[in-house]
Amino acid sequence: MAPFLAFSRAVDAMNTAFGRVADWLVLLACLLSAGNAFLRYGISLGSNGALEAQWYMFAGMVMLGASFTLFRNEHVRVDLVYGSLPWRAKLWVDVLGLAFFLLPAMAMLAWMTWPFFVESWVRAETSSSPGGLLRWPVKVLMPLGFALITAQGLSELIKRIALLRGIELPAGRIHANYERPEQ
Repeated sequence: MAPFLAFSRAVDAMNTAFGRVADWLVLLACLLSAGNAFLRYGISLGSNGALEAQWYMFAGMVMLGASFTLFRNEHVRVDLVYGSLPWRAKLWVDVLGLAFFLLPAMAMLAWMTWPFFVESWVRAETSSSPGGLLRWPVKVLMPLGFALITAQGLSELIKRIALLRGIELPAGRIHANYERPEQ
């Protein structure tokens, strides 16, 4: 199990770094949005490129932050039964969900979005808006983001199998506790 757990640690560290990038993109997008609003409505000066940059940052937040959200176990669940299951049963639900749903879906999405990016990159596609940006930088976020989620899904699968085998993981390495939302 040691090589798998080493892989898991590396994936967790990588996605933590991408999560920090996504966090900074939130701040940058807010600053850019405020600056755009001031320029556009305050002094009647605007830029389509700056507006598109906000959209690109939002795409980065979602696609780079999703894998970190999975690592932190903070993704949305449809909790009908899960919250009332014993801890070991929750691990089994996670293992089956990761293996049969998340991993195949994310791997397929990464594979299917790669040509979308490559075509844009080869054509040096740009926005049709005057002053618009190149499109391939935002399009590469799709296969990259789905690949990061796939890697994090593998990491989570490894950690849950280790727990089921009785291997204790250091604090902070797995976020397997689930708190039912309060309403």
